[in-house]
Amino acid sequence: MKVLITRPRSQADSFANALAEIGFEPVYFPVIEIRPVEDLTALDKALSEIGRYAWVVFTSVNGVEVVFDVIARRGTPKQSPKTSGGLLRFTRSDTTLRVAAIGPKTAEALQKRGVTPDFVPEEYVAEAILPGLGDLRGKWVLLPRAEIARKALPKAIAEAGGVAHEIAVYQTVPALLDPDGLAALKSGVNVVTFTSPSTVENFVEIARRAGLDPFHLPGNPKIACIGPITQKAAEEAGFVDLVTAEVYTTEGLVTLLRSGA
Repeated sequence: MKVLITRPRSQADSFANALAEIGFEPVYFPVIEIRPVEDLTALDKALSEIGRYAWVVFTSVNGVEVVFDVIARRGTPKQSPKTSGGLLRFTRSDTTLRVAAIGPKTAEALQKRGVTPDFVPEEYVAEAILPGLGDLRGKWVLLPRAEIARKALPKAIAEAGGVAHEIAVYQTVPALLDPDGLAALKSGVNVVTFTSPSTVENFVEIARRAGLDPFHLPGNPKIACIGPITQKAAEEAGFVDLVTAEVYTTEGLVTLLRSGA
């Protein structure tokens, strides 16, 4: 079974290896790339004033990577890796800063950098984070996010009386066309996987530019989505008969495909 992987090439290997381990043939066809925004001045300023925030909420591994790259460049003279805030506690020793992660992959990325998240929701979507943040009245929440991030979480924080400080720290851009992946897509694959709304949007655009109808592909592949937000984006784009992972991770996708769903 050939499974098309549309996520960024730099983030695809573990997914591909897991598919190969259960006998599937992974096909790399990245449709997006992740890049830090050119101007990170706002993030640098927020980090220099980290004591004003009650929470930092990470909604992706990408956000973790950019933030900690900036921290590394700034230096961290007051590191305290054994405390929950870890490396983020570098401007005030008495800060009560807490850290939330949207899911296990983001939490793992933080832990690799010495930060144990104070909260990870059971459902890996932004809306599920809010209940774990407690009383937000009058409190500031730092949200280092994508340029095109959904507005549900900052809206919910504001409605709860908090101050959501969104900072765009990375952008999603269309990837260069992968000729081998395109050849496989034209000859027919069994499954196309989507791991974010941006993979849906860019896949549709790239397929059309390559002369394909993204909704009537060779081999009539199954469309598999990592979670409900991605599923909704795929449905709105025009895809039908979708399957969605119960656990919103690439491991969840592997489990879904292994079950034959």
